[in-house]
Amino acid sequence: MEVVSCSHSRLAFHQTPSSAWWFRGNGLGPGHAKLTRPRRSAILCLGTGAASNPGDSGKVQASRGFYVSDVDAALRGIPTKAGEIEKMIIPGLPEGPESSVISTGFWEWKPKLTVYYEKSGMENSKAPSVLFLPGFGVGTFHYEKQLKDLGRDYKVWTMDFLGQGMSLPREDPTPNNTVEELGEDAFWGFGQELQPWAEELVYSIDLWRDQVQHFIEEVIREPVFIVGNSLGGFVALYLAASSPHLVKGVTLLNATPFWGFLPNPARSPWLSKIFPWAGTFPLPSFVRKLTETLWQKISDPRSIQGILKQVYADHSTNVDNVFSRIIETTQHPAAAASFASIMCAPMGQISFEEALSRCQRLGIPISLMYGREDPWVRPIWGIKVKRQVPESPYYEISPAGHCPHDEVPEVINYLLRGWLKNVESEGSIEIPFLEEPSYSEDGVSRELEFLREGSKKSVRVRLFGSKISLWNQLSSFLKSGVSNTRVISR
Repeated sequence: MEVVSCSHSRLAFHQTPSSAWWFRGNGLGPGHAKLTRPRRSAILCLGTGAASNPGDSGKVQASRGFYVSDVDAALRGIPTKAGEIEKMIIPGLPEGPESSVISTGFWEWKPKLTVYYEKSGMENSKAPSVLFLPGFGVGTFHYEKQLKDLGRDYKVWTMDFLGQGMSLPREDPTPNNTVEELGEDAFWGFGQELQPWAEELVYSIDLWRDQVQHFIEEVIREPVFIVGNSLGGFVALYLAASSPHLVKGVTLLNATPFWGFLPNPARSPWLSKIFPWAGTFPLPSFVRKLTETLWQKISDPRSIQGILKQVYADHSTNVDNVFSRIIETTQHPAAAASFASIMCAPMGQISFEEALSRCQRLGIPISLMYGREDPWVRPIWGIKVKRQVPESPYYEISPAGHCPHDEVPEVINYLLRGWLKNVESEGSIEIPFLEEPSYSEDGVSRELEFLREGSKKSVRVRLFGSKISLWNQLSSFLKSGVSNTRVISR
């Protein structure tokens, strides 16, 4: 555990003209990820390295505890036909001592606004930093499988957004006025006496964008790759569009394409005045009453279980830790008022589409990895992003729902490693699935097989090419509604 104060000296970041933004080692500017096919290598390694011994009866042992019984299959690593699509074997997750160690910390950004974060792989001093941003209602615990695995090769960070997880306030922003109102079950934030530190506090996407920006500047202290799921994807894109000198690339995992319902005061000052309350403290009386009623339903363990069944396509996925951590958060006295503030916070100063357009103009590399069976961010939203940035790789994974990084972490980690290497090498290393030049336009589908707890599992992944027709969109949308969510396992 470590505690970081915002009194640390800030790393100076110098903005570079967009025309000069290219990756150069650990340079500060983002650059284009070339998707053209470079010269093919003679050997394709599985995982991060492999070793074989002629005396091992044809058994190949790939590093990180991944085993393949057939030498030829291991060395091919090149896709093999499995029915009508090609099959690839990818590494499973590391176990025990092979996993990267996770450490935790608290960073005091502003008085009483403390951010909880986790990190791994800090011994990889020359490796790029990768920051994972969680979705709404979850936190750092949702990226445990990324920290343990990717931390072996990168410096990996994640954090809880303010007002969520372990970044909820440690003091009541609006203490109750009377002793009778106090009690073990009393909600924080339901009083009228506003604390100075909570003035103008609203848990909005603008606040989270600023939170991430200062965390990179004051804690990570170098530009990062950002990976965001759902809400975290919107924040990642928003930050990249606002502070491109801090972001080397963005990966969207079923990113929500919108957030907030009320107009932003900076963007629509006159329209925003129509609404009497926009997520600030103290909460109006009618909001308190409504929140008390809604919170009983929302925080009910049965409701949370139902939501998890919705967003995870494979119901055999172990979500016990996710479930228990969400329950723990809902029991915090500040959780209900924070939820009310989040739900009534204004929209961001720029929309998702505007942020995406800015990133494209600035040459910030973007990759898309979406679970196809997501009931909330349907595949058509991912395809829409792909159409706006056709040069970005878009992987559609099935079966997988709203949280592919937790449901099929083996696949997400494999794809992420390949994309990060592609961007860092300025395109000299191919991104996954782009072995043939035609795939960048026409796309390709693969079956990825991996070991999980001693059993073989596989999912299908489709890389969409730059030629996306209206039929592709309609077909993907229709199939997602009737797709079979059974996991292919043997």
